[in-house]
Amino acid sequence: MISTSDFKNGLTIQVDGGIWRIVEFQHVKPGKGSAFVRTKLKNLRTDAVQEKTFRAGEKMEQAIIETKKMQYLYNDGDNFVFMDNNTYEQLEIPAENLSEEKNYLVENMEVSVIMFGDETLGVDLPNTVNLKVTDTEPGIRGDTATGGSKPATLETGLTVQVPFFVNEDDVLIINTTDGTYVSRA
Repeated sequence: MISTSDFKNGLTIQVDGGIWRIVEFQHVKPGKGSAFVRTKLKNLRTDAVQEKTFRAGEKMEQAIIETKKMQYLYNDGDNFVFMDNNTYEQLEIPAENLSEEKNYLVENMEVSVIMFGDETLGVDLPNTVNLKVTDTEPGIRGDTATGGSKPATLETGLTVQVPFFVNEDDVLIINTTDGTYVSRA
């Protein structure tokens, strides 16, 4: 059990049957009445963000979150299959649990799988990934005065805006937080 005085950004707690990560918190002492802690919490199961107020000194259960280094093996249609690097156990995560992450997963990639007990909450990706361009229009000469961009489809099916000089079969570095082009690899 932890108290509101132990709150830190990034701490995970169990409240109302959900597992929440503290995004930000503020300890408030009004002139009249008792102190309280105003928090912004992110649900690790649904990614919903909620603001919640706790009384100062209120106690709640801390959620022990474990991250395991795993290797992404393949997608069998409905599930993404990962392998634990230490025990060689395979773990299947349903595709609906990996909404954004599936756009950046490449076979044999190392990722951190976030787990609460036996429940898999999600996948932590590296900040950038290298993806190969499978389809893009050829760049048009002389059309670079505005420094424009064109759409390119990558090997995972993700479509990003890239500069005109990028061609098919180029390997690009893509930012996983916002899905933007960084540079050529």
